[in-house]
Amino acid sequence: MNGIWDVIKIIIPGAIAYTMPILMGALGGLYSERSGVTNLCIEGLMLFGCFASAATIVKLQALGMNYTLTIVCGICVAMLASMALSYLHALASIKLKADQTISGTAINMLSTALSLFLAQTITGSGNITIVRGIIRNNIPILSKIPVVGPLFFSQTYWTTWLCLIVWGVSYFLLYKTNFGLRLRACGEHPSAVASAGVNVHKMRYIGVLLSGMLSGLGGAVILVTYAGEYNSGAGINGLGFLAIAALIFGQWKPLGILGSTAFFGLFMTIANTGRVIPGIASIPTGFLGLFPYLATLIALILSSKKSRAPLASGQPF
Repeated sequence: MNGIWDVIKIIIPGAIAYTMPILMGALGGLYSERSGVTNLCIEGLMLFGCFASAATIVKLQALGMNYTLTIVCGICVAMLASMALSYLHALASIKLKADQTISGTAINMLSTALSLFLAQTITGSGNITIVRGIIRNNIPILSKIPVVGPLFFSQTYWTTWLCLIVWGVSYFLLYKTNFGLRLRACGEHPSAVASAGVNVHKMRYIGVLLSGMLSGLGGAVILVTYAGEYNSGAGINGLGFLAIAALIFGQWKPLGILGSTAFFGLFMTIANTGRVIPGIASIPTGFLGLFPYLATLIALILSSKKSRAPLASGQPF
């Protein structure tokens, strides 16, 4: 029994760590698609955020800045950099009325090439490693709660609570404010919204830029928690595409997205910690790595009949 509990104490905190960046990427996609712009460049935006935060942190560390402050600055720069990159997608999709699938694919390719070039310029190797990431901490009192404490409040990254706050604010913003009502209406019936005097183009720009900002946050969280480096070869291991899958599986709703990202985060943890789990420890590492993506395919197949994307998503206006 103790052995099973020890495994659970490894898996749950790990699943939370993997869930948060996927959650941010999926939330970013939610803003964009709810406004009516299909966003397939979440992977590229998260990757660019990871690179931007790594470059910023390394440069500021070299100047002797306080370590925690370098982390905060790195996260802020990542959000701004990815938001700037997402503007290209917004410009192509909204003003130029380009095919949004092609635009998203182009941004993914641009992000990979640009971040690699800049990383090679900075370090010469294409990889940027920060000195150390955020240290996990116990939350006083809460970490001592039986069962729940060791799983959710022990060895916790402060970025986890930041991401959950962002999720809560997003839920309130989308469903409890006039802004959220207008944004969602732009993704359903843009002509009707425009006839009521709402600037559809402006709302869509805001949705795409928020998408970039949150995706950049997700990329930075990957770096400062469990990754510790921008790796030009591995990138972010497809977490951006998992975020898009979580957006679809979660039915374009904040609560559904939270559940679906937790589901994918659990399978990512199993894939990376399978060696300590009795019963699957003997499975080759390569097969364990397939777990999250097989789970994604199965989840999308099971939810495809109930899938209901915003009616005007992907349609130029």
